[in-house]
Amino acid sequence: MRGSRMNPCDSRTRSTMTIVIVMGLCCFFYILGAWQKSGTGRGDSIALRVNQETDCTILPNLHFETHHSISGANPLIMTNKVIEPCHIRYSDYTPCQDQSRAMAFPRENMTYRERHCPSENEKLHCLIPAPKGYVTPFPWPKSRDYVPYANAPYKSLTVEKAVQNWIQFQGDVFKFPGGGTMFPNGASAYLDELASIIPLADGTIRTALDTGCGVASFGAYLMDRNILTMSFAPRDSHEAQVQFALERGVPAVIGVLGTIKLPYPSRSFDMAHCSRCLIPWESNGGMYMMEVDRVLRPGGYWILSGPPINWNKYYQTWKKSKQDAEEGQRRIENIAEMLCWDKIYEEEDIAIWQKKVNSHSCHQMNGHASKMCKVQDADDVWYKNMESCITPPGESAQLKKFPERLSAIPPRILEGHAPGVAEEDYEEDNKLWKKHVNTYKRVNKLIGSSRYRNIMDMNAGLGSFAAALDSPMSWVMNVVPTISENNTLGIIYERGLIGIYHDWCEAFSTYPRTYDLIHGYGIFSLYQNKCDVEDILLEMDRILRPEGAVILRDSVDVLNKVRSTVSGMRWKSKLLDHEDGPHVLEKILISVKEYWVGGEEENSS
Repeated sequence: MRGSRMNPCDSRTRSTMTIVIVMGLCCFFYILGAWQKSGTGRGDSIALRVNQETDCTILPNLHFETHHSISGANPLIMTNKVIEPCHIRYSDYTPCQDQSRAMAFPRENMTYRERHCPSENEKLHCLIPAPKGYVTPFPWPKSRDYVPYANAPYKSLTVEKAVQNWIQFQGDVFKFPGGGTMFPNGASAYLDELASIIPLADGTIRTALDTGCGVASFGAYLMDRNILTMSFAPRDSHEAQVQFALERGVPAVIGVLGTIKLPYPSRSFDMAHCSRCLIPWESNGGMYMMEVDRVLRPGGYWILSGPPINWNKYYQTWKKSKQDAEEGQRRIENIAEMLCWDKIYEEEDIAIWQKKVNSHSCHQMNGHASKMCKVQDADDVWYKNMESCITPPGESAQLKKFPERLSAIPPRILEGHAPGVAEEDYEEDNKLWKKHVNTYKRVNKLIGSSRYRNIMDMNAGLGSFAAALDSPMSWVMNVVPTISENNTLGIIYERGLIGIYHDWCEAFSTYPRTYDLIHGYGIFSLYQNKCDVEDILLEMDRILRPEGAVILRDSVDVLNKVRSTVSGMRWKSKLLDHEDGPHVLEKILISVKEYWVGGEEENSS
C-alpha cells in the first residue's frame, strides 16, 4: 500500500526534473547560439542588459540639464590633481590667435592674423573661466536672433555697425536683425535674390564657405534652406565676430586668407561667398581666388558683393580714382576667366561666377598649363603655403542632391580616391555609428534636442557620427586630425557635412565656450606619445560650455588615465561598458562640465 501511494509522487518528481533539464538545455543552446551569432562573442541578452544599465536613470551623479549654479554640484569621485582656474582676464583666451603674440608678426598678407600657437613653456595649465553672469545660450532658433550680453560682453560692433543692422544692444541681450553691410534689407531678402540665380532650394547647394563672415548672418539664414555654411573671420578689431556667430548657434572658426592654405580639402564647397569681406582678391597674382577655386566644387558658385563690384557708383565713396576702381574689377574678371569661371550674373552690388563642371579643355587653352600647381595631393594643406597657381581639376562623379547625399556612397570612395576605405567599409561604418548614437541617446536623452546645438566630433572618420545625429536642432564640426592614417575630410564634405583639419597638440581656432557637446572616438589613443593628455583635455575644457557634455570612446586603460585627470578639472564623469558587454576593452566615458564663473581673486596662470 505504501509503495503504491509513493509511485505517483516519484513519477511527478521525475517529470518535473525532466522539464527543468529540458528548459535548462533550451536556455543553454539559445545563449550559445546568440553568442555564436554575435560578432563580438557576446549574446544579445548581455548587450540588452548593458543597454538597460546605461540608461540615464542610473547616472545619478551626472546632470545634463542646465542649472547656472555652483551650489548644486556633486562632489567629484576622484581627486588626484586639482587644476586651478586661470585669471579672469583669460576668459576669452584664444591661444593660437592671441592678440599680444600676433603683433610680433608681419602685417603683410595678414600673416599676423594667422595661427601662431604658444610654445610648450608658454602654454597655460589652468581652466579658462566663464565671465560673471554667464548663462546657457538660448535654444535654436531663438539663439539666431538673441545672445545674452554676459556671454560676450563686447559692444564695439553695436556702435561701429549701427547703421548696417549687424547687431543691436537691448537691455541684457544682443539682438541680431539679420542685416549686413551689403544686405541692409536683411539676409533673407539677400538670399532670395541669390536664389533667383543659384539653386538654393533643391539640395544642389548644401555646403557653403563664407569668407570674412562678420557675425555670420549669411550662414545663419542659409540654415533655413538646409545649407551648412563654414564661416570664418579673423580675430581683429571687430571684437568677438566669430564668438557671436557660435553663441548664435552658427558654424564658424577664427581664420583668415593670408599665406597658409585654408584647412579644408579640395572640391569641398558648393558655394563660396564674400560680402564686403575686404579681401584683396586681385592681389598676389590672384592667389586668394585660386585658393577659393581649390576648395570650390566643379559647378560651384562664387558670390562677390561689395567692392569692387558697382565701382562706377561707389568709387568716390571708396576714395579711389575712377581708373583704379575700374581696374580692380577688371583684374578680378581676368583671374576668374583664367580659373575657367563663367560670370552668370551682375546686378547692382552683386556678381556671381560659376566654376565649369568640366574645365579640362578650358585649362588647356591660352597656356594655362604653365599656371597649374605641381602638387601631389591637393588635400595636404595643414600649414602649407598658399601658392599663386591653379589646382588641377580632379575627376569627380556627380554628387547627389541633399539629403540623398548624406547616405549615398561618396565619389571619392566610388572612384578609389580614398585609400584604405572601400564601399563595404563605408556601409559598415554607417551601421556601427547608428548603433553607437542610439546608445548615447539612451544615456543622455537630451541628445537630439535643442540642448546641444554646437557639437564637435574630434576624430570624425567618415562622418558617420554626424550623419546618425543629423537634425535641424544641431550641427557637427567634423574634425579630421592631421595625423590620421586616412584623410577622410573630403568624404565628409561629399556627404553634405562640414569639417576642418586640426592637430590636437595645438589649440583649436575658436573662442572659449563655443561647443555644447564634444565627442571623441579613439582620440587619446591616436595622440599617445604625441602630446600630453592634460593639454588636450584643457583645450577641450576651454572650448566646452559650462554644463556641456563630453563623450569619449576608447580603450579602458586610456580612459582611466583620462578620468583621473578630469577629476581635478571640475568635470563629473561616469565610465560605462561597451554596448556589447563588459568584456569588450573599449569603454565609454561620459562627462559633464560643472557650471562655474571666474573672479578677480583667481589669478593663477
